[in-house]
Amino acid sequence: MVLIEHGPQGTTCARVGCMPSKLLLAAAAVAYTARHAGRFGIDCIVQVDGRAVMDRVRRERDRFVDLAMADTNRIPAEDRILGHARFTAPNMLEIDGQSIEARAVVIATGSSASVPSAFDAVRDRVVVSDDVFAWTTLPESLAVFGAGPLGIELGQAFHRLGVRVRVFGRGGALGPLTDPAVRAAAIAALSSEMALDPDAKILAVRRDGEGVEVQFEDLAGRSCIESFALALVATGRHPNLDGLGLENAGVSRDRKGVLGIDRETLQCGSSSVFIAGDASHGTPVLHEAVDEGHIAGDNAALYPKVQTGARRSRLEITFCEPQLTLVGPGFETLSKEGEIVVGEVSFEDQGRSRIMGRNGGLGHVYADPVSGRFLGAEIVGPSAEHLGHLLAWAHQQKLAIGAMLAMPIYHPVVEEGLRTALRDASAKCRAGHP
Repeated sequence: MVLIEHGPQGTTCARVGCMPSKLLLAAAAVAYTARHAGRFGIDCIVQVDGRAVMDRVRRERDRFVDLAMADTNRIPAEDRILGHARFTAPNMLEIDGQSIEARAVVIATGSSASVPSAFDAVRDRVVVSDDVFAWTTLPESLAVFGAGPLGIELGQAFHRLGVRVRVFGRGGALGPLTDPAVRAAAIAALSSEMALDPDAKILAVRRDGEGVEVQFEDLAGRSCIESFALALVATGRHPNLDGLGLENAGVSRDRKGVLGIDRETLQCGSSSVFIAGDASHGTPVLHEAVDEGHIAGDNAALYPKVQTGARRSRLEITFCEPQLTLVGPGFETLSKEGEIVVGEVSFEDQGRSRIMGRNGGLGHVYADPVSGRFLGAEIVGPSAEHLGHLLAWAHQQKLAIGAMLAMPIYHPVVEEGLRTALRDASAKCRAGHP
């Protein structure tokens, strides 16, 4: 076995993804909590030191990168090659003039942020998420393009740290949510705190001195112009597959350039190439990438004998506040597949949520109306990251709503909100209609 590496090391998650973004969110949460402590009878004066905030983000980020690198550095030096690999033929690779024949190859090259051509005129004032965590201080203002998980998380974090932010989404999408009612509740909650339009109509993006001028229609349909120091483009990422010579490896792509990958084996067609992580066009979440790495690695070692790997129930979380979580296929997919029961809970009057002053949001759980089997959930609300884990475990175990209701839930906890939604679903299943 040989590991070939090219470019920045230490994993996307540790360098420019999960970990530094959560460091930024943690600082933002402290500032927000202190600023709103008055409702608890506690007065605070909040002063954000942008340099100190970003110093901690970079310092702790570097620690996470070092930990990731320590694992890689345990691989013997003779089994590692630094350089850019390219297929010259099936099973043949060239790395900076050195040729290697491999019985099977695993591609885990990750992904890179995409910047659409609409931003060409302001390219030097555009930043992507990878750039943010190299900042030494905070900008005065930021236009965020993209209302996916990354755009929402970073947009809210910077807003709470005192940066003037406006988030421009597209098509009404918000994070991972597909349930119209849950999404509407999420939009209402986030819009009450910061400037957010999940279905923005952008008329122009152009230079404004040293900044960026955005012309857009507001929610009332009026043309508006606002200037920002920078434009953060969080509209998506593309797999790092260019320059690998895949056309020489016997690997085919469709008209959109997407590889034909078997999700259960991670094999590309019938070739000896396996792809894992962001490079596979899959959901860019770490626990899925780790699973894919194991599946692809095992099958590459076993090739040509290939076996399916165990996949977990879908779980997606956006760490804004209130948090967003999706478990299972999602409402959009489930509602197309057949009739479903929807159990509901509002977190407006949920006991523990009110105690914490974080009472807002909506949760939907989905069940099969005949068998009562739990099919998934979408939630916007407090502690949704923890609620999502409980529900993902139940989904993977294929539990019925009744079995879930038989589980213990302490009092008073936010999890009691799940019980409310599950009871609602159970009653609707018994009544024989959604």
